[in-house]
Amino acid sequence: MAKNKNKQSSVTESQTTELQEEVKVEQTVSPQEEVKPVTPAKKDTKNNKDNGKKNKKEKKQSKIGKKLKETTSELKKVNWPTFSQVVKKTGIVLTVVVIFAVILFGIDRLLSWLFGLLTGI
Repeated sequence: MAKNKNKQSSVTESQTTELQEEVKVEQTVSPQEEVKPVTPAKKDTKNNKDNGKKNKKEKKQSKIGKKLKETTSELKKVNWPTFSQVVKKTGIVLTVVVIFAVILFGIDRLLSWLFGLLTGI
């Protein structure tokens, strides 16, 4: 029994050291940021109003530019099929569509024939 107690204590000691290391890592990863004082903007000048409008336009353009960059980067990640793969898959789709069209046409003709027998037309 003494051996079992030693094994259990060594396991718990290693687990506690791992937990302590994780806590240390978490503390070093997220340092607190310093708070910067906010300076008030000037209200009375006309130039500040014009600059505010220009800044809004620049922000909108930068948002659009950022979105375009993100879109192009995502499109580069896409695994585009080759031309032969596109042709094969298009052929499969057209074949399935034609088969279902024939089946639906046949069911429609059968039901219209049965309806004609029932009504006597």
